Amino acid sequence: MSFLDREAGPASLVASVPAAVAALTGHRRTAAALLTLPVAVAAFFRDPDRAPDSAAGAARFSGDPDLVVAPADGKVMHAGPAQTGVAPPGAWQQVSIFLSVFDVHINRTPYGGTVTDVTYRPGRWLAAYKFESATENERSEITIEREVAGRTRRIIFRQIVGLVARRVVTRVTPGQVLATGERIGLMKFGSRMDIFIPAGADLLVAKGDRTVAGETVIARWRQS
Repeated sequence: MSFLDREAGPASLVASVPAAVAALTGHRRTAAALLTLPVAVAAFFRDPDRAPDSAAGAARFSGDPDLVVAPADGKVMHAGPAQTGVAPPGAWQQVSIFLSVFDVHINRTPYGGTVTDVTYRPGRWLAAYKFESATENERSEITIEREVAGRTRRIIFRQIVGLVARRVVTRVTPGQVLATGERIGLMKFGSRMDIFIPAGADLLVAKGDRTVAGETVIARWRQS
C-alpha cells in the first residue's frame, strides 16, 4: 500500500502554486519557505499500514465477530449513551472521535460486514468539536450489518467534516463486503467520526482516550 493516499497528489499540486509564483517572480527565499506548504499537505494524506493490513492482524480482527475497532485516529470526545438528537432512531451507544489536522485522516470500517446503506448529506462546516456539528455539518453515514449466531448486528458510523475540512471522501457502496479495519475513505483537514453501537456491546473507551484507526478496540459484544 502506498504511504500516501491518492488525494495527496492534486492537493499538494495546488499547495505548491504559491511557491511557484514566488520563484517565477524572483523571490527565491520566499519560494523556499513556501515549499513547506505542499510538504505539509502531502503529510496530511499519509496512509500508514495498520494491524488489519497484515495477515495475522486480519485474522485477529475479522476473525473475532465481537470486536468493534476505532474507524479514525483521534481523541474520544464522547463515549456513552447516544446524545439526544444525534443518534439514528433506536437504542444506541455512541463514541465520538475528534480528528485534529495532525492526525492520520484515513478512515476504516469499525466492524466487518456488508454495507447496507451509504447516505451523503450536505451541510455546514462548524468546528467538529461543537455539538451542533454532528447534525448540521456535511457528513456521510454508513451502515454495516453482519449475521452472528443467527442474529443481525448493525453498526452505523458517520464521517463528519469540520471547520477546516471541506470534503468527505467515502469509497464504499451498498452491497460491498468489508473486513474489520478495512480502509473506507477519508475526511480532509480536521473532522469527527461518530460511531453508533447497539446496547448489546460494552464500550471499552472513555472520554479523553486516544484511538488508532483499525487497531484500538472501542467496544466488544458480550457474546457471539
